[in-house]
Amino acid sequence: MAHSPNGTTDPAARFGRRRLLQLGAGAAAMAAVPSLLAGCRRADNVLLLAAKGGMPAAWLDELPGGWAQEFLAGSGAVVDAFSSAQGKTIRPPGLVSLPDGWASELPLNRLQPFGASAVLARLAAAAQPVSRLYRPEGQPALAFPWAFSPWVMVFRSEPELAKRARAGEGWAVLADPALKKRVVLPSSPRVSIEICSAALEKLQVLRSQALAYDDANALNLLLTGEASAAVVPLQRLIPLLRRDQRLEVVLPARGAPLSWQVLVRPAGMQVEPPLEWLGALLEAPLLPKVLAAGWVPPLPRDALAPALARVPQPMRSLLLPPDAVLQRCWSLAPLRAERRLAFQTLWDAAAPA
Repeated sequence: MAHSPNGTTDPAARFGRRRLLQLGAGAAAMAAVPSLLAGCRRADNVLLLAAKGGMPAAWLDELPGGWAQEFLAGSGAVVDAFSSAQGKTIRPPGLVSLPDGWASELPLNRLQPFGASAVLARLAAAAQPVSRLYRPEGQPALAFPWAFSPWVMVFRSEPELAKRARAGEGWAVLADPALKKRVVLPSSPRVSIEICSAALEKLQVLRSQALAYDDANALNLLLTGEASAAVVPLQRLIPLLRRDQRLEVVLPARGAPLSWQVLVRPAGMQVEPPLEWLGALLEAPLLPKVLAAGWVPPLPRDALAPALARVPQPMRSLLLPPDAVLQRCWSLAPLRAERRLAFQTLWDAAAPA
């Protein structure tokens, strides 16, 4: 559902950590948590908890015996279920899959070190701070960062705008008058602020272009023709690009914020992560399958190259952009309170009149 960018219904209006760093979750999804978790499964299975569509199907198919899967309506519902489990009102999961922003807001005393050091050591250097959930170097890994995706622009039937964005305008092309009230921006205000380099004038213009702040439904708005452009994580686009030639994706040469997917281990769970299953994601025959679905494990480039060679162009260059571009991309580490307040003030000041 598209939301008005103005007034109290704006889903990006306030800057609590959830709204700042992640997408929202509907009250109906949260209310459904207990009944969803009470679904059919064997009592002796260890639980993997995730959002619907939040993990590659091919990887889930390889989950070993002794593990069960539960899927909730969104990351907010997963966090609520995790919190309920920690309160012992429902059975606690053995592994929880979340975006890095959601995982970073979990209390540290509710997590335990992830372990799996041999698997974590295979990941690229950029994944290591994420594995610590952005705590200082030397702290133990609390997460397994299993995929990353840059935020990108996607245009529908706007070849000239896409061309200009690639040619050097980058994110600034979203300010074009032709896109007035035709752009779907992320639910998270922080992403919009980041792509505007925290500049008030740029953010004011960008917010005036917004049709909705609803990246979860951005592709529906594009496909129905209500929107002409959107800012979304690349992963969501890959399956659709093969079917709809009207869509063009641009990752600006100056870089973009990154979204990470991580697995965490709730405190008190004695079951070790299934190491063979974690490692299988990082190699053939599974790796080419998850890449084709848009999920990119954070492996060094030379480790990804053989699997990427099996992905058709231009998908290949989208999934793994040149090093020069990737080095300009950045992760969204948690903000300190004063910085969060400054971002909230900036966001409010940039609201359309």
